[in-house]
Amino acid sequence: MKNRAKCKLCGDIIESKYPNDMCFCRCGEIGVHGGSEQQKCIAGDWSNFLRVDDEGNEIVPKIVDKTPAKTPEESSEKVVTALTKKDHIDALTDILQQLDRLPDHAMMQPITHYDYYSLVALLRSALAG
Repeated sequence: MKNRAKCKLCGDIIESKYPNDMCFCRCGEIGVHGGSEQQKCIAGDWSNFLRVDDEGNEIVPKIVDKTPAKTPEESSEKVVTALTKKDHIDALTDILQQLDRLPDHAMMQPITHYDYYSLVALLRSALAG
């Protein structure tokens, strides 16, 4: 089955054809990613998301929330712990070790904006800490 969806708000039908192909509808409410291999999808409000099968039929997905329910204590308390300089260095070291394990052809590929965003966020947190 193709990785295709329809937005109820703007009416766009979008399709992700390749593993790194992220597509959004015109209004930005829904998106699909991963091509037919991974079939990933996102939505601001799942009631606006419809799957579209290979014959063009619209399918209302059953949304299952797999996040564990929070206890009243967990939902009312917000615990923020500051990361130490060692935590930041350990995170950067881990990233470098993962990059060292990549095959040569992967090291020659251009980075995505997700990669760049992750790098900037990590550096910002390291410098702010």
